[in-house]
This record gives sequence, C-alpha cells and structure tokens, in this order.
Amino acid sequence: MDGIHFLDSLGGIPAADWDALVPDGNPFVSHAFLSGMEAKGCLREDYGWKPHHLGLFEHGRLVAAAPTYLKGNSHGEFVFDWAWASAWERAGGDYYPKLLVASPYSPVTGPRLLVPESPVAEVIRNRLTSALVDEADRLGLSSIHANFLTDADLDAFDDRWLARSDYQFHWHNRGYADFDAFLGALTSKKRRNIRQERAHAHASGLTLEMRGGDELSDSEWRQIHALYELTFDMKGNHAALTARFFQYLGRSLGSNVQIALARDAHDIVAMALFMRGGDALFGRYWGASVDVSGLHFELCYYRGIDYAIREGLARFEPGAQGEHKLARGFLPTLTHSRHYIAHDGFRRAVADALAHEARHREAYREELLTHSPYADR
Repeated sequence: MDGIHFLDSLGGIPAADWDALVPDGNPFVSHAFLSGMEAKGCLREDYGWKPHHLGLFEHGRLVAAAPTYLKGNSHGEFVFDWAWASAWERAGGDYYPKLLVASPYSPVTGPRLLVPESPVAEVIRNRLTSALVDEADRLGLSSIHANFLTDADLDAFDDRWLARSDYQFHWHNRGYADFDAFLGALTSKKRRNIRQERAHAHASGLTLEMRGGDELSDSEWRQIHALYELTFDMKGNHAALTARFFQYLGRSLGSNVQIALARDAHDIVAMALFMRGGDALFGRYWGASVDVSGLHFELCYYRGIDYAIREGLARFEPGAQGEHKLARGFLPTLTHSRHYIAHDGFRRAVADALAHEARHREAYREELLTHSPYADR
C-alpha cells in the first residue's frame, strides 16, 4: 500500500510508526490517545465522529499523516461553526458531514500535519493539504476544518483556506523558583486574592494531592470518571469519554497523566485531570461532588502551576475559554485554525464574517491586557 490513503481506524497502524511522526511528544495526537478513543467507545457515529485518517505510505510504511474525521455535527471541536452550518442549511445545503483535522474533544494546539522534519517536509505538508481538498471534493463535502494548528503547519494551508484565530489563556514560566516566586510577579491585589483562594481550599479539611495516572487503582479511576460525568450532567452536556478510556489513559500514558485530587477520608470528591507532553502541561477535565470555596481554582489552576514550576515546564494550558483565568496569571495567547469552504459564494460570506470577527478579537485582546495580573505589565 503506497501513496495517499484514508483509513477508518488507527488500529492497523503500528504505534511506533505513527508516533515517530509526532515532533514534540504532544499526547493529544499520540497513537495511544487517538486509538484509545476509538477502541474505548468515545468516538461513535451517533456522537458525530467517524475516523477518516489521512496517511501517506511509502514501501508499505506510514511516512506522513493527519488525524482526520468525518463529522456529523460540530460537538467536541471548540472552534465554533454552528452559525455557518445554520446559514448553509437555511440556504438548502448539507453542511454535514464535513471533514475535520483535529484531536477529538481537545482544544489544544498541536501538530496536525504529522511530517518528520526534513528538506522535503514542506512539500509533504502541502501534499497532505491538497489530498484533504481532493477528498472533500470527491465526497461532495461542504467544508474541511483544521483546528488548533502549530506555526509549523500554517504555511501548508494556501489561499483556498480561510484563516481564523482566537484566544486562550495560557500560563508561561518565567523561570520561577517556586509558587511564591510566581506570586511575587503579580500585582498585590491578585497575589492577595490567590492566597485567599488557596487558604479556603486548604481549610476545607479535605486531603489535597497530585498523583500520576499509573499510581491510581481501577477503583480510583472509576471515582474520577464518575466526577467527570457528574459535572457534565450538571451542565446539561454529554460526557463522551468512557470510564474504560480514563483507566486506559492511566495505564498507557502513565505519569504523563497527572490528577489533582481532593479526598474526604478515602473518597475522591473532586479532581482535575492534566496531561503532560513536551515542555507543557495541559489541563483537561474537572469534576466535583462537593462545593468548597476555592477548590476549583486550587485543583485546576494552582496545582497545575505548582507542578509546572517544579518540573521546569515552559507553559501550562488549562483549557478553552475563561476570562477568569486572567486574574490567576494566565495571559491571552493566539490559537489558529484553517477552513476550506467548497462553495465560492458561501466561502465569500464566511470570509466576510471572519474579517468582522478578527476586528472584534483584537479589540478584545487590547481590553484584556489592560487588566494584566502582572506587576510589570
């Protein structure tokens, strides 16, 4: 099997071949993470996910790839195109299925065009994006969406693709010796507020700790998943990740999965799940069965910052959205996506909407930075 192929599963691709294409150890495009979602019941057609991975093969071996899905809705993507879908369907078109290049349920910037660095890397990336367009046209799809792209991938998307950006809030390590050194870089008001929040959490009587995924028992993983599920249910959302997948993460990624826990005696009553890759920590899931002042901030943010400082990590990305993160040391950071719209008229309409969105986005950033938590802003 040589040339370009689209695959309905990663199950037949050797993990070593796929992971050799991931340049920075990003866990969200690792074979273990993506194939685990497929095998453990997280990606189903009735959830709107159908694997359709792009692979380039030479002499029967995978040499480049892109994690790709046929999507029957826009759930679990975090680059919101509901308005585009509604407009196209009101005009009589079928917006779904569409083609998505992404890591499922993961609003995390990372490699999407998996190409080893070489003198011909740019040529291969261009070949992958052209293959995506050819496939969408062959299937008669409305669009292709490539979300949370790295800078290395951006140049491969030519002017057929519309550019879109947004802001997340990321924490950056300035070489802090410890958490107190980080606090020392903040304004006095922000420093005082964080100390108060941490004090409330520590005064709760709960036992707070950070544990690696490989240190937890199956029973503890079941409790962690139940809290994740409970929080989604309370917000009226669907918890797509299964208990089997949570346990699998702990076994397959080990200490690259980190869990901040709050225990009442032996019972886990709150948790925040993180993943580590390269020089970064990524916050992903939160769940709690108790309402304790400051506990969410302690587990989701301050434990992550403290871990990143201890481990010498360059940054901590706590997840999508959330202006409240600014007051806790997280600064607005651009994320990038690219979008291929097949119909010329629809493409022009989306381009106009994106131009308006971009003007609003930059005004929003300037307003945010007037509220920087850092004393040397």
